Amino acid sequence: MKRFIQFNDKKVDSFLFMQLSDLAKTLTKQADWEIEFGVQSYVNFVNRKIYVSHFWDNRPEKVDGLKSDVCLRAIGTLQYTTIAEVRSFLEQVNTTFTPRFAKQLFMLAEDMRLEELCKRDRPGTKKWFRTRRNVYRHYFQSQMHANLVKSVYTDTLFAATYLLLTSESPLEEIPPISEPIDHLMPQIRQLLGQFFDAASTRDVARVVLLITGMLEGILEKDMLNTYFYLPEHSYEPQGMLMEDIKRIDPLNNCDVLNEGKEGDEDVHEQTLPTWHRETSKMTKSFLQFELEQGTQADLLGEGVREGEAGDQALGVVQGSSQKSNRTDYTKQVEAKKIHMQPSGKGEPYGKENKYAEAIFLSPSPPSFAHIREYGRKKEEVAVYQKKLKKMIEQMLEHKKIMPRTDLHFGRLHKKLLRLWTDEQPRLFYKKRTPSSAIDAVFTLLVDCSASMHDKMEETKRGIVLFHEVLKSVAVSHQIVGFWEDANEANETSQPNYLHTVISFAASQKKQSGPEIFQLQPQEDNRDGFAIRLMTEQLRRRTEKQKFLLVFSDGEPAAYGYEQNGIIDTHEAVLEARKHGIEVINLFLANGEIDEGQQKTIQNIYGKHCLFVPDVSILPDQLFPLLKKLLYKSL
Repeated sequence: MKRFIQFNDKKVDSFLFMQLSDLAKTLTKQADWEIEFGVQSYVNFVNRKIYVSHFWDNRPEKVDGLKSDVCLRAIGTLQYTTIAEVRSFLEQVNTTFTPRFAKQLFMLAEDMRLEELCKRDRPGTKKWFRTRRNVYRHYFQSQMHANLVKSVYTDTLFAATYLLLTSESPLEEIPPISEPIDHLMPQIRQLLGQFFDAASTRDVARVVLLITGMLEGILEKDMLNTYFYLPEHSYEPQGMLMEDIKRIDPLNNCDVLNEGKEGDEDVHEQTLPTWHRETSKMTKSFLQFELEQGTQADLLGEGVREGEAGDQALGVVQGSSQKSNRTDYTKQVEAKKIHMQPSGKGEPYGKENKYAEAIFLSPSPPSFAHIREYGRKKEEVAVYQKKLKKMIEQMLEHKKIMPRTDLHFGRLHKKLLRLWTDEQPRLFYKKRTPSSAIDAVFTLLVDCSASMHDKMEETKRGIVLFHEVLKSVAVSHQIVGFWEDANEANETSQPNYLHTVISFAASQKKQSGPEIFQLQPQEDNRDGFAIRLMTEQLRRRTEKQKFLLVFSDGEPAAYGYEQNGIIDTHEAVLEARKHGIEVINLFLANGEIDEGQQKTIQNIYGKHCLFVPDVSILPDQLFPLLKKLLYKSL
């Protein structure tokens, strides 16, 4: 089957993405910061996201380059860039003739300052920044010549500026750009040297404004290209601060209560009275009211001062607390509380599945057509089923009659010579051991997306083999098809259906099986959500070995799931494996498997994936896998 042309066929490397995410969380020391790919690298303070640049895509130095982006933002921008100075700079530079040039020059110089601070705080990052500088120097050398040929002089000057700032030699050669710019080049070189002495964001902004002012009237146009991005929206003030809503107006009267503390104030263990500035009797309670008038007391000292929130730390009261309906938070505080909420409680199925709804469907009674079809498929896979059943029975019998020798306890062996010849002799044996059943449980998760329409019938042969083999050796299992309803999905609701055609309770019944043919191709697939739901069910099982097999024919695709679906599925697989569940993917295809698809599946499942180039040979591929897993469970 030929695939259609994909104009945007970029695949997210989930392992690299998680490396960058972990790096960002480690450097910021905050778990709520996220990584996202963007055209340029910058920080979004409002949404608490660090953007890494697509500039590094398809480059051999991609890993080092992306890590340098994360370091610059997580260590440099978040810790050493002064937001107030950036705002002040933006107010001034937006009135100039070349604001794009000034902003990009500011970002270039600020990144160079932050780079040195990053290398000082984290010496291990020197290799990443060395790679970053070499790649960018090569890039701007080509950009300088290309812009010069096109007579885009402002962009040529910016590229030349980067080469001058990153040059290891003070005699860096710059080709002639234009007569007015060449005339000012000595002064520009002198001002660029001041960037190396910049100790703060303010110093960088000052030098940029000097250079911009010098070039006023010299540059005919602003920059055409965007090499570095200064996100103005990230530095805009977001609402009021706590100081803006704190009361500062004085009382109407200014008299002071003469009565002081005597040391015998009432202590109430259960009832907590309140006090304010009109209270005549001193108590040790600290619930406060704000009044327009009243007499000032000296409860917290001899001097009169305004109350502060920290005063309440002086009182210790045992009891429970809950949120007051009078609490007035700022937008920043509320946003922080939301981001700091642990995903394990607020989003138990992952952030990408926040609005996903699980709808479990039970099988309907099988029709006569399904029963006949099941009987035909059962005969086709009978050879595999009988062969594997015989192997398992022989293995169990071998374990049952096989004598066990050289033990520390059991029956005493007649050969006692080892008592003198061995330092730690093992003189005991066991004649027989009881036969142990297969202590394992399986879940088969079947992708019922629309792309399975040309594979579903052949896939059912493999599902029948799976069911018949496990039923014949008395292993509990379930078979579940999953899909998302694309027509009903929206931003706040994504219904996901899980059709359990064979349940754990019914898996050992003799007549079970025809229900498998109720699985049909539907619409989208949200793999990460389905895997998490099956993980929940398997964790409640008591068997020692737990296996989750996933039949799919491609990467996840659902509403709002395109960019992070691969990462979310990979995280779901890792979570399942942390709980002792082995997750294995069987990739089903009808022809040659594309290299990009193969890499995507490997990014999600690691080495635990099996590629089936022709779905018609699925039983041949599934047989050795089941054999290996069942042997492992003995």
